[in-house]
Amino acid sequence: MTEKVQLSATVSDDLMGKRLDQAVAELFPEYSRSRLQGWIKDGQLTVDGEVKRPRDKLLGGELLAIAAELDVIDQYKAVEMPLDIVYEDDDIMIINKPAGLVVHPAAGHWEDTLLNGLLHYYPDIAQVPRAGVVHRLDMDTTGLMVVAKTIQAQTELVSQLQDRSMGREYEAVVAGVMTGGGTVDEPLGRHSRNRQKMAVVGMGKEAVTHYRVLKRFRAHTHIRLKLETGRTHQIRVHMSHINYPLVGDQLYGGRFRLPKGVSPQLLAKLKAFNRQALHAKRLELFHPVSGQLMAWEVDLPDDMQSLLNSLTRDAAHHEIDQ
Repeated sequence: MTEKVQLSATVSDDLMGKRLDQAVAELFPEYSRSRLQGWIKDGQLTVDGEVKRPRDKLLGGELLAIAAELDVIDQYKAVEMPLDIVYEDDDIMIINKPAGLVVHPAAGHWEDTLLNGLLHYYPDIAQVPRAGVVHRLDMDTTGLMVVAKTIQAQTELVSQLQDRSMGREYEAVVAGVMTGGGTVDEPLGRHSRNRQKMAVVGMGKEAVTHYRVLKRFRAHTHIRLKLETGRTHQIRVHMSHINYPLVGDQLYGGRFRLPKGVSPQLLAKLKAFNRQALHAKRLELFHPVSGQLMAWEVDLPDDMQSLLNSLTRDAAHHEIDQ
């Protein structure tokens, strides 16, 4: 199913001399630059009735017209499911995602994803690309995500991701005792042999992760992380790269590590923690319509808090024994 887009605007004098793709981005800000460029190249955005190239310069006074179609998501099923909505208004939703929930349909998960739940909760979101999903969390990562309820809101929020004005902070438990915080600035790309994995590669995309220590244990560290970029599996790969893999990470965790003299209780807890210990703790953004700076923070999920409690008890008992 598609939605027809019929719009027009006259090129004002202050846009004289600008490239067509630059001018349309200012005249139709509710749509992303990539979508507008696609319409220009497909002949669905015309200048005085003629098809032009994105780089063609404008003289001023031309009539720009869009006669295009937007795909509406109808191939995915709306499925009722519980959604932990932290905040909602006419433009955005802030969701606290649980572990085990896939964000977007893919092989093996066609009807049990967050997207399916969003389509049931708010059917109009089918008119927004990717049902309003702005950024993703891995299936087993918990925490805060923003979902756009309109195309205009999605375009603005994606822009904030790109210009790095959206703040995202995470908490994690890693194997190994860190001496202090730091920054990992290493490019990421697909692993050369395992296409399901990402890796630090010389010709990859820029990826920057800042981290600081919250608490040290005998063989683990509780850390806070802040993303500058949002590459696939970024935190998991970066922490593994500096030899502090996330507890429970089946893909990047490497060899299972245990502290000396580990108690049976802690051993059982570590072995049972079968997802990466990663939680999107805080989200900060400028509201896509009002421009107001907004922020949300959610508690750690029960399994991560229980893990930290076990690590704290183990450290305390070890100090008593000594």
